[in-house]
Formats: sequence, C-alpha cells, structure tokens
Amino acid sequence: MATVANHETDCLPSVGELSVKVDCLPFTQVPHTTKLFLDFLSYSPKIRGFYPSPPSISDWLTRQTSTKRYDPARRQQVSDALLRQNRSWNSSAKSLANIERFRAGASAVVTGQQVGLFGGPFFSLLKALTAVKLAEEATAAGVDSVPIFWLATNDHDLAEVNHTKILSADGLREIATPSRGVDDAPVGTVTFGHEIEGVVKSATDVLGPVPAMDLLRDSYRPGETLGSAFARLFAALFGEFGVILMDPSDVDFHAIARPIYKAAIERAQEIDEALLARGTELESAGYHQQVKVTPSSTLLFIVKDGARIPIHRRVNGNNSLDFLIKEEKVSQEQLLQHIAEKPDDFSPNVLLRPIVQDHLLPTLAYTGGSAEVAYFAQVGVVYEKLLGKVTPIVPRLSATVVEPKVKSLLERYHLELTDAFHGEEALREKVAARTLPDELQAAFDRAAQSLDQSLGAVKNALVRLDKTLVEAAENAASKMQHQLESLRARAARAEVRQSEVIGRHAQQLSNSLFPSKVLQEREIGAIYFLARYGVEFLRTLHNTLQSGCHDHQVVTFD
Repeated sequence: MATVANHETDCLPSVGELSVKVDCLPFTQVPHTTKLFLDFLSYSPKIRGFYPSPPSISDWLTRQTSTKRYDPARRQQVSDALLRQNRSWNSSAKSLANIERFRAGASAVVTGQQVGLFGGPFFSLLKALTAVKLAEEATAAGVDSVPIFWLATNDHDLAEVNHTKILSADGLREIATPSRGVDDAPVGTVTFGHEIEGVVKSATDVLGPVPAMDLLRDSYRPGETLGSAFARLFAALFGEFGVILMDPSDVDFHAIARPIYKAAIERAQEIDEALLARGTELESAGYHQQVKVTPSSTLLFIVKDGARIPIHRRVNGNNSLDFLIKEEKVSQEQLLQHIAEKPDDFSPNVLLRPIVQDHLLPTLAYTGGSAEVAYFAQVGVVYEKLLGKVTPIVPRLSATVVEPKVKSLLERYHLELTDAFHGEEALREKVAARTLPDELQAAFDRAAQSLDQSLGAVKNALVRLDKTLVEAAENAASKMQHQLESLRARAARAEVRQSEVIGRHAQQLSNSLFPSKVLQEREIGAIYFLARYGVEFLRTLHNTLQSGCHDHQVVTFD
C-alpha cells in the first residue's frame, strides 16, 4: 500500500496470530467525496464561515467551555435517565461509572447512528470508537470527557435499518427482518416477534456458530425493539471502553427537550429564513445543501396514530401562524399547548437533532461522517438562534479492512485498494491484463516502446522541417497509442472470458473492498467483522487506527 499511504503505523500483533498495518489514504483519492468535505478537512479559508472550529480537536480543545453553560439540575435529570437506560441494557460497570463521571461534571463526546439490524454497517463501530478515542484524548489534555452514543430511535425510515449485508462464499448477501409496525412509525417502536429468531439463524448459517452469534441471540430476541436490541448489542461490545448509550425517545428526555420544541414552533419562520439564507450562501460558495429547506419547513415531527409526520408551516403570504399536519390545519397556540402537555409526541428532524442533543448534553464535540459534516454547515444558523453557540464537529474514523485472503489477491495481481474504486468490470479487466501470457505481455510492451521511440523520432524531424506539424504529430501519436492500449484491453477481456478464476477473484475483491461501488464501511455489516475476528477486532481498531488521520484508513491484516 506504500503508493497510496501518507502515514503508516508499525505492524502490531493482533486478532489472534494476525498482525495489522494501517495506512492513511487521502480522501481526494476516494470516489464520491464532496468538495465541502474535502475543504472542511483542509479547513480552507473559504469553508471557515460555515464551521467556527477546525476538524482537529487538539486545535480548540482547551478553549472549549461547554460545561460552564450546562444547567446542574438538568445534568442530574439526564444522569438519572442515562443510568436507568444503561442498567436496562446490561451496560458494563465502566459505562455506569462513566455516567457517574458525567454526573460529577464531565463533558460529552457524542456520536450517533440509526439502529440498524445487528449493529448496522461497519462504520457504526467506527463512530463509537472515534467517540472513545476523542474522549480519551480530551481527558488526557485535562478536559474530563465521556463517550456517548446517541441511538436514533426516532427515525422512521424502516427500510434503512431492517437489514444488514454480509460477505459469504457466494458474494454479498442481505439479511433482513420482516418485523414492522405502523407505516412511518419511529423505528424504536418496531418490536420483534419470534420471526427474529429465524433472522439470527440465517446470519449464523452464513457466519458460523461463533461467539458473536451468541451476542446476537442475547440482543435480538422476541420482545426487544430495533432500538433496545441495538443498545444491548453495543452495550456488550463497547462495555470495556465505557461507552454510554442514550435513547432520546425516553419520555424524560422529551420533557427536558420541551423548550427546544417550543422555540422551534415559536421561531419557525425566523429559523426557516435563516436556513434558506444559509443554503444560498453554501451554493454561492460552490457547495451543496445536504438537506433541502423550503419556505414551509419546520424542524419538528409529530407522532399521530403511531406514525411520525412532519409539521409544515402554512405559508399564505399573510405571515400566518398556522401549521399543517398532513391536511389538518393547526394553530401555533394548539401546537404549543400540545408540546407543553405531551412533549414525547414530538421529535426533531435532522437539522434540529444536534440542538436537542446539545440541550440535553454538555457536548464537547460531535463526531460524524461526511454527511453529518455537511449537515453542520447548515445547522450552524439553528445553533446560533436557539443555543447561542455552535458545537464543533470532528470527522469520525473512516476505514477499509483488507483481510488476509484479499491482501494475497492484491499482491498476486499487483493491485492497490484504489484499483477497486473503478468498479468490478474495470477491476476484472485489470486483473486479466496482469495475467496475460508473458509472451503476449512482452510483445505489447515492446510494441508500446517501439511506437514511443519511432513517433519521437518523427516528431523531432518535423520540428526541424515545419513546427506547425508538431501538434498534428502528437495527435497522431496519441491515437496510435490509444489503439494499441485498446487492443491490449480487448486481449484482457478475451482472457477474462476464458478464465473463471479471474472473474471470481475480481468479484471477490470488488465485493470485499468496494461493494456496490461504495466504501466497504457503508455496505458491509458490523457483524461480519465481529463474527470473523471476535470482540478483539474492536481492541485492534482502537489501538491501531490513527485519530490524527482524518482521511480514509486502510487496515491490512496479515
């Protein structure tokens, strides 16, 4: 990996008899990385108007004063609810001790994720580990901090969380649960019946009767919800790291968040106008808006008949204070009364969630991926309106795991991770090109070298004869070289057609490293790696991933 690395750790024994090496791959080489995210990572002057704090926590850590503005009574209420929740999920003694540190005045390093089946995608693990490492770094620097994982149980997109994907001998396999509730219900209310036992068995059939499957059976069982099962699994996985889990759907948290819900309705027009202006600023600067805001937007949902429904402003040109819940017209007074009496019927959208989170918690920093970084470019104006400060965001750890068999294939065909980023078909052709008969490879190489030399001689002669012909010569040379490389590619494709092994290896590399043309961390389920390498996998990542690398890290097991 030396050709793509700009940083490397020493090889360390880990995961049984394996050793691990970590390389830092710049996000400029990762497909689909947005300009906004790249500029944030470099903290270019152009981006600073959208992010008051740079991405490196060490640059602002000692200046952060979030704990001084956090109400002591609120801290006790939140601590009580966290203790109750974490005890119910069998959280570790270290996690419970961290709640007491929080109660005594510690700050929070927060991350969060949708409660995906069996722990969600691999990056869910990376998020939790980032919070752990940042909290450790802050504490070591004198700012006592604990890691908190926010369970996004209020989200209502069941299709995003009811499945996971794992690698099998036959390729990438999706495992899903048929469990469901009311359409558009918060996913935290979706309760498992006995059908979940068959889903766990399906995963076990693929991954084998390994210890990680015992964790699944203990967590994903009849009577649990998507949220509580996820919490039980993460409590077991991250107990040794002292991660505190937090389900915001708890009635106590909704009660504490009541002032934010109230302000979101009372100041809906003001907030909406600020978000529309921020969207224009972002687009004028050449960036994208992660969330499209309209003149009728509000930042709240309401649960009605079990379904989570967005609340819209009724825009009629008369500065109306009326709102719409589907087709029903509701006055501002009615909504505020509802919030006062039953705040747990309400929940924030993605642009209000960080504000609710930081009203509930003394947040030192939030850590998330590129999409969350993009949200924060918009959310800053809401922070200023409702909290008077903007919480720093720090990029989460991002990684691809190169397993031993995959490493052997990369070495066999002289490939890099970046070769997989072009898709399976392109990878298959490259693998085939590397396996063409030596005689044919040598013939192509000789032809290319001869063509280069001959065309160079022609070009030199033309310079002396008529300089205006040089450009024509260069164009002709380019076309001839292109034709030669096209012929080489056709030969490679012919080799693919004649070799099942090459096709199988290309597919294996693609499925493992860049499945469905996205980063491995977004597509392959966390449970796959936990089944393969056990909970020790998390210790390995914790000890070897570099918090100073805000780019993509390549973790190679050997």
